[in-house]
Amino acid sequence: MNQLKLDYTAALDFITGDEITALKQEATDALAALLDGTARGNEYTGWLRLPDSIARENIQHLAAAAAALRQRVDTVVIVGIGGSYLGAKAIIDALSDPLDTLQQPPRVLFAGHHLDEEYHDALLRHLQHRPFGICVISKSGTTTEPAIAFRLLRALLERQTGKTEAARRVIAITDEHRGALRALATREGYATFAIPADVGGRYSVLTPVGLLPVALAGIDPVAIINGAAAMQRRSLDGTDTAALDYAAARNALYRKGYTTEITVNYTPRLHYLVEWWKQLYGESEGKQHRGIFPAGVDFTTDLHSLGQYIQEGRRDIFETVISVEHASRPLLVPRDDENLDNLNFLAGKRLDEINKMAERGTRAAHLSGGVPNLRVHLPALAGHHLGELLYFHELACGISAGILGVNAFDQPGVEAYKQNMFALLGKPS
Repeated sequence: MNQLKLDYTAALDFITGDEITALKQEATDALAALLDGTARGNEYTGWLRLPDSIARENIQHLAAAAAALRQRVDTVVIVGIGGSYLGAKAIIDALSDPLDTLQQPPRVLFAGHHLDEEYHDALLRHLQHRPFGICVISKSGTTTEPAIAFRLLRALLERQTGKTEAARRVIAITDEHRGALRALATREGYATFAIPADVGGRYSVLTPVGLLPVALAGIDPVAIINGAAAMQRRSLDGTDTAALDYAAARNALYRKGYTTEITVNYTPRLHYLVEWWKQLYGESEGKQHRGIFPAGVDFTTDLHSLGQYIQEGRRDIFETVISVEHASRPLLVPRDDENLDNLNFLAGKRLDEINKMAERGTRAAHLSGGVPNLRVHLPALAGHHLGELLYFHELACGISAGILGVNAFDQPGVEAYKQNMFALLGKPS
């Protein structure tokens, strides 16, 4: 079947059928609570039916704004942090040529996702004599990291072009009615897109937060939306239980003492998809001293750094492997007459075949070493299947948090570091 599938059979040596059955009932109850609006934080469940309700004219409006900015500049800087950049970065990296940074002009860069001085200084020097634009993403406009980056970039842009032209090169994605960024955008005349009030940042990848940067990178978002909508329909009408099964299996493992989940990819193009996944589950579930700790690895690279620990370290981890069936560009290992590396037995084989055998061999080794293993199967790394994967994880995360008994849609703990930082910096009361 040419769609996302979940296989948890390799975890059944570690959890029993009865445990899975019990958790599936809890997962079903958690999904019902999301659907009927009784889940904790239900005011932020607008993402639940979003993919199938995105209007064609909204996509056309978004595409037109992206095209207009692309014509004026050779670089666009996406300013945001957390859910305001990770989803877009994940999609762009997954669907772009690995070494083509990124496709045809304009080049898409990111800022405001950390406070490193050298990075932002290098970025400003890089942009100093280039025609560039800004896509700034913040619901409030006051989040420290993106607000500082936007100040720096806006000042440079206005010095370069003057305020009138600068205003044509800024797109703001923010709250529809309120906040510092909304006020500034209205005053300056920036093009704007609204973040839906009922969608939190880490669930916003299928809103303009994720889709506009994707369009700015020259990627058509329609296939992504269609894939997510297909996953939504199958999941909510009960014909596809992958999200339910994943939420049940990971919580069954958690209750058996497997408190860390490592999501594994076998292609560098999925690195930021795993980073997006880490934020989604970490912020949604890590509350009240509960939750599965989300970690990620890039294989086979990290087999040469973390492989030893995964194989023989503490037995409190389980793995979820993102397995991509079809690679798009065949590349064969050549024969070498000298064969000094003793690899001629691989001559004529595709790198993708070798990579898949590494995946199979690693899964078998880790299972024998006591690491439960789940597998998310994608037919190909393409827009439709990426959309399926994004919605699958959003839904599974909402269900999983319901099983844990926490509010999946708030993040009260994030404020603790900010209060300390602002006090140390002397912020007025």
